[in-house]
Amino acid sequence: MIRKLLRRVFKRGEPTPHPVEIIGPERHGIRPEQVSPGARRTVDTLQQAGFKAYVVGGAVRDLIAGIVPKDFDVATDATPEQVRALFRRARIIGRRFQIVHVLQGAETLEVSTFRAAHDESTLKDEHGRVLRDNVWGTMEEDAARRDFTINALYYDPATQQVFDYHHGVRDLQRKTLRMIGDPRARYREDPVRMLRAVRLSAKLDLRMDPTVQAPIREMAELIENVPAARLFDEMLKLLFSGHAVECLKRLREEGLHHGLLPLLDVILEQPLGERFVMLSLADTDRRVREGKRTSPGFLFATLLWHEVLANWEARKQRGEHAMPALHAAMDEVLDTQAEKLAITRRIIGDIKEIWLLQPRFEKRAGRAPFRLVEQPRFRAAWDFLRLRAESGEAPQELADWWAAFADADNASREAMLKPETAGAKKRRRRRAKKTVEDAEGAVPPAPTLRSEEAPGGTSSFPPAPTLRSEEAPGGTSSFPPAPTSSD
Repeated sequence: MIRKLLRRVFKRGEPTPHPVEIIGPERHGIRPEQVSPGARRTVDTLQQAGFKAYVVGGAVRDLIAGIVPKDFDVATDATPEQVRALFRRARIIGRRFQIVHVLQGAETLEVSTFRAAHDESTLKDEHGRVLRDNVWGTMEEDAARRDFTINALYYDPATQQVFDYHHGVRDLQRKTLRMIGDPRARYREDPVRMLRAVRLSAKLDLRMDPTVQAPIREMAELIENVPAARLFDEMLKLLFSGHAVECLKRLREEGLHHGLLPLLDVILEQPLGERFVMLSLADTDRRVREGKRTSPGFLFATLLWHEVLANWEARKQRGEHAMPALHAAMDEVLDTQAEKLAITRRIIGDIKEIWLLQPRFEKRAGRAPFRLVEQPRFRAAWDFLRLRAESGEAPQELADWWAAFADADNASREAMLKPETAGAKKRRRRRAKKTVEDAEGAVPPAPTLRSEEAPGGTSSFPPAPTLRSEEAPGGTSSFPPAPTSSD
């Protein structure tokens, strides 16, 4: 009887309770002003209404580690309905895990209610993955439910205290990644935790505890049970963590990359493909660390390009016309990828635009170059071409020519044009009769590239290839900031 009672109180795989350690600012080093104004207002509003509220998870972890968080989450004992009632701009989202999005100016705060430990009533699938979990609990129970010790940290901006239930601060200082509870059980509940272990160990330069690392390779197939949309979100966090190169290396070491990018193994087995992908990831890491904008569309275009290229060449060898063959190759590769990652429609559109502009760089005669530099995605497509040239796939001379052409005035551009072939002249369609105004004027000036302006406002290409977000005319980015990876 006593043994049964103990089993019910301390279920297998559930962490045993720990006394909370309250850590002051002299040890954790967080200053209240490092927390975003929106997060401080949200915590203050909840506390003034009589609820417990804390900044929680990845933001606290990053601040202690000396990293500036990209976003802030709040945990409270208020229910989602009670949270929503306190804020003018708030909405409840999610079915599997109900949370509240609270809008504070331009900032969106994710507010979650303390959750209790799983019990027999928790809805799971046949593989043990938790499907729905909205059982509210105490802060201690909420801490026990979190994945890693370094994520079970609660910061109160009012008292400047960190509440640490599982020695997370100590683990951060010791550079160790430890799981709360039994890692096998926790991976089964949520296989995405395996990806998170890889991402956090790479981002924070942590050593995985052997109990965390050992089960990953044998349980990697559980990733196949994760919904494609959720897997895509986790991949974005990984790729835009600022440590994508190291993450990819560790994914391969742990055997996790097979379920994420089905074509990645094929790409990385080709010398040109691996160099191209690694150049792209390294440049993305640099841009993330420098706080510059990044583009998911561009990055996925680089990851999948060599598979598109191989498919395209095979189709042309079978006698298909070049552009229809490219369209078919793109669709086939993206359809294969969609089985694992639910890439959004908007990002797919951006990927295709970058790919479709590549053959047009071969045309350097007539009006084609003028039309190409007017394309909204020209900047991104040129960056893609420069990356191809640096990896050895495209001629460096071609990338340099387009850099000079885009930055030249109209007279210089005319002088740079290549002579048209006889076939091209014959295929040219007859144009309508020119008006007097057309006859008197020269070729209208094509817009210059203004993604990065030099002193004085003149545009200038950087000397080395860079991975930039696609920019609209005038230099404003058409992409939102990349997803963060602070959780």
